[in-house]
Amino acid sequence: MLEVALAARVSPETLRKIESGRVATPAFSTVAAIADVLGLSLDVVWAEISEPERGAEPAGSRRARTRSA
Repeated sequence: MLEVALAARVSPETLRKIESGRVATPAFSTVAAIADVLGLSLDVVWAEISEPERGAEPAGSRRARTRSA
C-alpha cells in the first residue's frame, strides 16, 4: 500500500481512508492517480463502481411493480 500511495502522490493515510470507506467521495484526481499506478483505466473503475449490486432491483422497478399490483 505504501508504494501505491507514494507513486500516486497521496499519503498512505489517505489511501487507507479511501480503502476503508472513510472517504466516501475522493477527489477525481486522486482516483485517477491511484488507478494509473495500479494500471487500471478509468473506464474499468467507473464500470466497477456503477455496476448495480448483485440481486438489487433496477431503479424504479419497485415503484412500477407496486403501481401495477
